[in-house]
Amino acid sequence: MIKLGATQLRTLSPHPDDVKAVKKNPIYIIVDNVLDTYNIGAIFRLADAVAAERVILCGGSETPPHSRIMKASINTTEWVSWEYFTTVKEAIAFLREDVPEIKIYAVELDGKSIPYDSISYALPVGVLVGHESDGVSQQTMALCDGIVEIPMWGVNKSMNVMVSLAVVLFEIMKRVTGEAR
Repeated sequence: MIKLGATQLRTLSPHPDDVKAVKKNPIYIIVDNVLDTYNIGAIFRLADAVAAERVILCGGSETPPHSRIMKASINTTEWVSWEYFTTVKEAIAFLREDVPEIKIYAVELDGKSIPYDSISYALPVGVLVGHESDGVSQQTMALCDGIVEIPMWGVNKSMNVMVSLAVVLFEIMKRVTGEAR
């Protein structure tokens, strides 16, 4: 086992050449009305972990620079590309115009959702998550190519938004790279 210290775990300001050397994956993370700034910061860390092309923040989601987002993101907001749209509908329309072949999946518990690991994911892909309590709206789910859910075996019927996003993104990475790191 490799034991890393705080310095190795937290690259606060990578060299610009190191940032440029990362091959971005055509993964677009759409964050709609996620209100917890620590969740947003953690989503930036997750975007960096999978080398996502972009994080798209929508609606009531706070944007960088914000002290709690910066703290939770460990400054990944400085090198992970992001943008903000007033509505998720505008964001999806822009994304479909910018990346016409994209498939967008909402992560949500719904009568039409299917298990997250039953999709044949292909890049480019968009993954959309919503408000911590209210989830993704029916209107927004209607704009997506599919709705995926994570099975729950316990009493609680949902997980933290960032954790749910991580489960789905790492499944996508496993499928498109053919490896589980």
